[in-house]
Parts: sequence; structure tokens; C-alpha cells
Amino acid sequence: MPKMRSHSGTKKRLTITATGKVRRGQAGNRHLAPGKTQKQTRQIRKFALVSTSDKRHLKQILSNIK
Repeated sequence: MPKMRSHSGTKKRLTITATGKVRRGQAGNRHLAPGKTQKQTRQIRKFALVSTSDKRHLKQILSNIK
């Protein structure tokens, strides 16, 4: 049986915190900024946490990462 490979695209987009939560970037930051308010663009810069229902699926994808 071959080794399980962690998904390389997911590795680049997500980070795992010390407590085991999964951090992700938020969408809507790349372009069309004039249509958004200053408050929106400020809040989009921050990281968001992945929901607990998606976290179970991501554990399989990121199986080799601690």
C-alpha cells in the first residue's frame, strides 16, 4: 500500500494553530476593492477559522502535517 500524501494545494492555503484549530485566509481581498467599504477590507485581512464540520474532512487531506 502506498503512503498517504497530504494535499499540497491545501498545505499552502491552511495553517494549523497550536491548539489544533485550522486557520484560513478570507475571500474577497484580491480585486474590486473600491466597491467595498474600508471596514470590509480591514476585516478581510484577518484570518478566519475553518468550521468544525469541515475540519474533520481536512484532517484526512492534511494527514501528514502535525
